Amino acid sequence: MISKINDLAATVLDNFQSLFLLLARLTIAYGFFEPAINKWKSIEDTAAWFASMGIPFPTLNVYMVATFESLGVVLLALGLFTRLISLPLIGTMVVAIITVHFANGFSSGDNGFEIPLYYLLFLGIFASFGAGKLSLDNFLSKK
Repeated sequence: MISKINDLAATVLDNFQSLFLLLARLTIAYGFFEPAINKWKSIEDTAAWFASMGIPFPTLNVYMVATFESLGVVLLALGLFTRLISLPLIGTMVVAIITVHFANGFSSGDNGFEIPLYYLLFLGIFASFGAGKLSLDNFLSKK
């Protein structure tokens, strides 16, 4: 009986995979928007902040991160090259966790690594599963 209920739930819920991948992509893309804009608005200040944390080549790294975040906003929203853009964004989240958030513990209320970890996990899902059916990746793969 429980097995049949589980099978029925799986059949019904499988239909929502692409919708939730789309909503997750849009949410994560939106989350990268403001940080990307802030980096572009103040390259020098962000580079000084990166340097204060010991990040090598801080100006170059600001440009790289701002570029990946900006591309991430567009590509994740469209579901285009989703697996590819997820990889540098995962790297960005790993660096953010190590350099900024880890020392503050887990809680987001204390500027801990909770939120960047969620981003990292969602990006890992996108890298592993792709963008889903509601994406340009899916549309282009059928051509």
